[in-house]
Amino acid sequence: MVEARIRQRAKSSMQSGRASEGAWILEYEPAEAKHPDPLTGWAGSGDTREQVRLGFPTLDAARDYCARHGLAFHVTAGQASRTLKLQTYADNFKGPDLF
Repeated sequence: MVEARIRQRAKSSMQSGRASEGAWILEYEPAEAKHPDPLTGWAGSGDTREQVRLGFPTLDAARDYCARHGLAFHVTAGQASRTLKLQTYADNFKGPDLF
């Protein structure tokens, strides 16, 4: 049986907004191990499902897709959201408080 992994999309380091942060991604688990190419040395395999990445708006939609297509799946935990420490540029040069 084909196995899939469902995870929540993480925000890219190049992304400042939160546009697609709540989306869910379905990726297939690799069916075979990667092996180095003798000519180039790059790692590769004959498994083409590794290139497939499906996006869903909700976790339930991803689970329904797996149920319809007979895929075994597991959900991996997403990253915890970070809180930003807001400060001004002048705070970088502020000395210790003496009083």
